[in-house]
Amino acid sequence: MRQAIGCPPRASASGARYNENMAFLVAASPVTIRCKGILFDMDGILISSLGSVERSWSRWAQMRGVAPERAVAIAHGRRAVETIAALRPDLDVDAELKVIEDIELADGKDIHALPGVVRLLATLPADRWTVVTSATERIARMRIAAGGMAVPERLVTSETVTKGKPDPAPFLAGAKLLGFAPEECVVFEDSPSGARAGRAARCTVVATTFSHSAKALEAAHYLVSDLTAVKVETEGGELTLHFTPRAA
Repeated sequence: MRQAIGCPPRASASGARYNENMAFLVAASPVTIRCKGILFDMDGILISSLGSVERSWSRWAQMRGVAPERAVAIAHGRRAVETIAALRPDLDVDAELKVIEDIELADGKDIHALPGVVRLLATLPADRWTVVTSATERIARMRIAAGGMAVPERLVTSETVTKGKPDPAPFLAGAKLLGFAPEECVVFEDSPSGARAGRAARCTVVATTFSHSAKALEAAHYLVSDLTAVKVETEGGELTLHFTPRAA
């Protein structure tokens, strides 16, 4: 919860308070965060692909004798190789990864940018943000483009790291990709595992309540409904984020 990198956790809002029994700031007034880079999760932050994800994993599950609802329940925010290993550890993970990847690539329906995303990205210098996703690179590039956004030249995908969220490895890789310390980066996430990963990486975590409840996102420093009201200013090599956190 940094007002500025290197400063103790605090908010600019005089009426804000920190509840030690929760992992995020409870505020009724705007706050400001200064950072150098921004790391965006993809599904649930930049785009919505819930329909495609659920259809794809349901189809794979039916093919492999797994209850579709179980597959859908654990697939969100997790690398496909980890989902496969959890559901069918007896199968060849690499072979199954190709199967589910092909299924997902063939289903590009219902993918769209979430509120505020296109406007926010347009205000960011290209070298100050990237995407950190549990999807494969092929799927990530397809979905970002399907959402009407420019695909970053470099991004962190499931192939980039050997451990997925909630391990901090993906966000540590994202910060390194941008050339900044993790403490100098803000993470935008929507899943509990992603929020935990960002916090473990020592980034400031802003979570949206797109796909999970506030209680499930207690690892985040701040909560917002979506990115609509998030504004960014760039000056002197530093990004300044302005937004109003959700009140508990």
